Amino acid sequence: VKKFVGIWRTRGANMAEDGDDGVMGRQLGGRKTKVKNKSAAERQITAEQMLRESMERGGMDASFRPPKRVITDHQELSELRLRKRKEFEDTLRRNRLSMGVWAQYALWEASQKEFERSRSIFERALDVDYRNHSIWLKYAEMEMKNRFVNHARNVWDRAVTLLPRVDQFWYKFAYMEEMLGNVAGARQIYERWMKWAPGKNAWNTYVKFEVRRRNIPRARSIYERMLITHTELETYLKFAKFENKHGKREYARLVYERGLKELGEEAHREEFFVSFAKFEESCKEYDRARVIYKYALDNVPKEEAQRLYAMYSSFEKKHGTRETVEDVILSKRRFQYEEEIKKDPLNYDVWFDYIRLEESKGKKASIREVYERAISNVPPVAEKRFWKRYIFLYISYAIYEELDAKDPEKARAVWRHCLEQIPHKHFTFAKVWVMAARFEVRQKDLAAARKLLGTAIGKCPKEKLFKAYIELELQLVEIDRCRKIYEKYLEFTPENCKAWVKYAELEGSLQELERARAIFEMAVNQETLDMPEMLWKAFIDFEIKNKAHSRVRALYDRLLKRTKHVRVWISRAQFEASLNEVKAARSVFEKADKYFKAEGDSGKEERVMLVESWLDFETNYGSNKTVEEVRKRLPRRVKNQRLVKGEFEDGSDSYYEEYYDYIFPDEDKKQNTFKLLEMARKWKKQKTDE
Repeated sequence: VKKFVGIWRTRGANMAEDGDDGVMGRQLGGRKTKVKNKSAAERQITAEQMLRESMERGGMDASFRPPKRVITDHQELSELRLRKRKEFEDTLRRNRLSMGVWAQYALWEASQKEFERSRSIFERALDVDYRNHSIWLKYAEMEMKNRFVNHARNVWDRAVTLLPRVDQFWYKFAYMEEMLGNVAGARQIYERWMKWAPGKNAWNTYVKFEVRRRNIPRARSIYERMLITHTELETYLKFAKFENKHGKREYARLVYERGLKELGEEAHREEFFVSFAKFEESCKEYDRARVIYKYALDNVPKEEAQRLYAMYSSFEKKHGTRETVEDVILSKRRFQYEEEIKKDPLNYDVWFDYIRLEESKGKKASIREVYERAISNVPPVAEKRFWKRYIFLYISYAIYEELDAKDPEKARAVWRHCLEQIPHKHFTFAKVWVMAARFEVRQKDLAAARKLLGTAIGKCPKEKLFKAYIELELQLVEIDRCRKIYEKYLEFTPENCKAWVKYAELEGSLQELERARAIFEMAVNQETLDMPEMLWKAFIDFEIKNKAHSRVRALYDRLLKRTKHVRVWISRAQFEASLNEVKAARSVFEKADKYFKAEGDSGKEERVMLVESWLDFETNYGSNKTVEEVRKRLPRRVKNQRLVKGEFEDGSDSYYEEYYDYIFPDEDKKQNTFKLLEMARKWKKQKTDE
């Protein structure tokens, strides 16, 4: 490099003598050439664009790697080491607390086989911060890697002396001695470690070490010492598992019993009893295991005993009888239901599940006890929605007593008690009255059934009660009673068209046509009706069925006086068509068309329906000429806009909406005439202005 610089200096001096100052300045950093035009270029380019273009043209290869340097002699190696050491020392001088740089420096020296230098650097790093774990670990690993065993022992010894609470140092120190075959040294290290009362993992490591050396008595003594330091349930379980694994079952049982005695309530945990019971089961001591399970279920909190229940049921399935298995399952589920009921006694769904559980067992006393407990939880609010599930408890109870328990007197008492519990002044349940009456019918006590339904209608009349009472009397063919009940029914709800229709149909089925007509007449003359169209239709159908055509026409005329609905017109025309009275039907359609035409825009949609029905009629009953005439009446559909006013008076929130309109041929002609007059008016105004 010095030679290269000397050559360039000589060349520069020669150029200066020749007067080429500009070249010399450009090449050697002398006087710079003046730039004449300093204005910005028209096309600007960024550094990012330059780099991107360079990459696209292959000027920069992403896979480029600097060439490896080959050192050929000792002098070059010495220079490289000197430069590397200088870089490390400069870095450490700037940041003395960078432990990563210390470790890299020391390991680099070790890679150069300069072990004394490496040790010196590690020692300097420890002087800076001896609490840094990674420095100790790398220091010891360097010594072990290069087979300096005694040096590694010294490093580990210093580390565990200065930082005895770092378990990793102890692990690696003991493992190194064990790998070297120094069992006594490893045991000594473990003993030193145990004096510091480390965690459970350290004791377990010591035990495993002795097990690997096949020194079981010593491992047992370590467990005994561990119980003094860590008096915990996990320690007892591991100790018992250790004894069982090595064939000392009596010792294992003693450990379990000792844990139960020494830990007290702390041992009342699911995992302890499961492990103890499994141990006894493996020893084929099934009676002992069963006693343990039962003791556990009595002492372990129930919310924590889910797995215990599962294990107990599995145990009984394997080694118990059918009765014991069922008792286990039922007791578990029974306990779950009891816990849920304690939280919310008004949760009737839980009561239903509990009752089904007891019914599956089949003990009447238990079933009745649960039913009585359930119905004793009366809803506190007199609102029907809170009583629905509660009432179903009574219904289920009564059905059980009647069908399963075969005790009708008890079932009757349940129905009676249920009816007494319901606050009939606020609401009632027609289902309960009806089911109680049907129960009396099944018991062949018609008087009691009639009395129940009569009481229900008197206390809290409901449509369902009237229907059930009428149905009962119809099945018994008590027509006079049915008529009396219908009269009460219509007094209760005179606007109920269904009741009027059913009453008239009853009379019609008995061929009492005049009575049926009288009932229909009374019905249509009522001031208010909930479904008058249904009533009129039933009346008309009744007369059609009896072929009283003149009465049907009279009814249609009366109905059209009350309402001009398009369906009434169509129905009237279809009636005439059914009698082959084509002219009469056509005249009905023409009258209806004139009426809706006179209505204007308000009757357009009805008129469309009418013309379409008219066209269908002519297609079926008319000729081609009449069909064409009606088809010409069909409107065309157009899309228009209309202004919709908003809430504000100034109209700021008004808007236009699109709608479909129907334009009939007769309306179209009028519009064309209006358009012609409008155009003439505009032409006249234009001439006047000129």
